[in-house]
Amino acid sequence: MRGSFQLMKSVNKKAVLNKIRLHGPISRANIAKETGLTPPTVTNIVKELIEEFFVKESHLGESSGGRKPTLLHLNEDGYYVIGVDAGSNTIEAAVCNIYGHALLRSENKIPKTIDSEPFLNIMIQTIRTLLEDETVQPDKIIGIGVAMHGVMNIEEGISYYSSNSGLKNVPVKSELEKEFGYEVKLENNSRALALGEFWFGGFEHVNRFCAINVGRGVGSGLVVNGKLIHGPQYVAGEIGHTVISVGGDLCTCGNRGCLETFVSGGSIVKRAKEQINHAPNSLTAEDVYHYAVEGNEDYIRVLEETGYYLSIGLLNLINTENPDTIVLGGGVMRSAEFLMPILLKNIREKALTHKLRDEVNILVGKLDDDATLLGAAALLFNEYF
Repeated sequence: MRGSFQLMKSVNKKAVLNKIRLHGPISRANIAKETGLTPPTVTNIVKELIEEFFVKESHLGESSGGRKPTLLHLNEDGYYVIGVDAGSNTIEAAVCNIYGHALLRSENKIPKTIDSEPFLNIMIQTIRTLLEDETVQPDKIIGIGVAMHGVMNIEEGISYYSSNSGLKNVPVKSELEKEFGYEVKLENNSRALALGEFWFGGFEHVNRFCAINVGRGVGSGLVVNGKLIHGPQYVAGEIGHTVISVGGDLCTCGNRGCLETFVSGGSIVKRAKEQINHAPNSLTAEDVYHYAVEGNEDYIRVLEETGYYLSIGLLNLINTENPDTIVLGGGVMRSAEFLMPILLKNIREKALTHKLRDEVNILVGKLDDDATLLGAAALLFNEYF
């Protein structure tokens, strides 16, 4: 079973497995009823799934009369994925099961200045630390998912460019597959965050789901009918580089007035230093939040302005992509108590139609710092389920 779900070869089999994933514990009879498959077909598929360690029988269900049905649920210890979150300062990896539980974790720091080869060596060592632990059998691991900042070719698994690290043309997929022999999938960190929240945050039933990653940079991911949207050049979701103020501050992308220059952690610090005379030179985005929590009106105002600017970016997204649900994640959203009131107020007032104003669900993510890591793991699960 190394490298891919080689046995997940039929549409019917995937349909049954997904029904168990989304609605388990569930009986064979209800699977047949809800999928339209015949009871004998469901029985045969479930038998295979149990033999392949994807599914387990659990307790007996309720019955309106006669024999109680045996319920089915996913086998959380059947197979695992290694998720990797290659951030700005650290590379974190974890062995994750199908429910998004991290069984093992490993983390290493990244130097501020680094080239592709040592970067990959740190990633390899972080993953190897997990594989050297005897807790998880290597044959139960079906692949490795990697999330990184920047623009990348997800088919070839190459990170073209990251403005955060300066890394260019990093052959992540080929190097990791050569090193470990598992299937490797690479994804932009914001799209991975979206997939993580979609899979493990309870949003699997949302048809048009969007997540915004607001941190050192700003990006988004759109999941439509369970699949990430990439675009032909793999840049779908770069909301941070949509212009909201012509002639504004210079952005890392070379343009001016991008959303990122108003709502990223660095831009919050910059604006605070410009507006507050007594702001310390060592000020960080975390400091801005803590001063706001202490009741300092100057810092509260900076965060409320950030919420307003973020609402403009979200209005553009709502009016063009028409998502059902928008989840906000990333480090800046730790300040949600100051950002969200004005953000929601502005969207309710300015969205294009009354239905958009009333029916788009906007909330803070549930997975906190693990969203991107779990999304990296979900890259493998999402491909085959």
